[in-house]
Amino acid sequence: MTRIIAGAAGSLTLRVPKSGTRPTSDRVREALFSSLESRGLVDDAAVLDLYAGTGALGLEAASRGATDVVLVDRAAPAASACRENARAVKQRVRHNLELDVHAQSALGYLRGTARSFDLVFIDPPYEVDEPEIVEVLEALVPHLAPEALVVVERSTRSPEPEWPDGLEAWSKRTYGDTVAWEAVLVAR
Repeated sequence: MTRIIAGAAGSLTLRVPKSGTRPTSDRVREALFSSLESRGLVDDAAVLDLYAGTGALGLEAASRGATDVVLVDRAAPAASACRENARAVKQRVRHNLELDVHAQSALGYLRGTARSFDLVFIDPPYEVDEPEIVEVLEALVPHLAPEALVVVERSTRSPEPEWPDGLEAWSKRTYGDTVAWEAVLVAR
């Protein structure tokens, strides 16, 4: 069972597609968002959740005060789950919230948008190869607001992402077989 941990939509159970997704565990999301909130990075943020799956990361941010959230996943079942979950979260959230779901690839979305983001989650399926992640990170940099934070979640067996110019590694946290790397936007 995947659910929203805290905030306005806390305890809401999220729909999970029958296959093809690996939702971030409650434990990992709780630890990650505790850290993000303690640094004031969620409230009023513009958030992008790439490879969204259920949308759990972006929707957790929405529940905790983010005001603009975009969920992107190319798999039709995942995009459908994201839409359903987004509607349920939006019904519980009382603050002004823009919440969009895009059924397309991460690269396709980044190449077609002019939007800017404060906080970005990249949580691809473990089988997504490193060259694709590098390409997504390179395409992402022009869409980052000043001092934006990017969180890349992978298997502990995966190497650290190759950070493109403009992104600088900030921290690495390990949760069981999951690792979350954080990078910040530096002067372009």
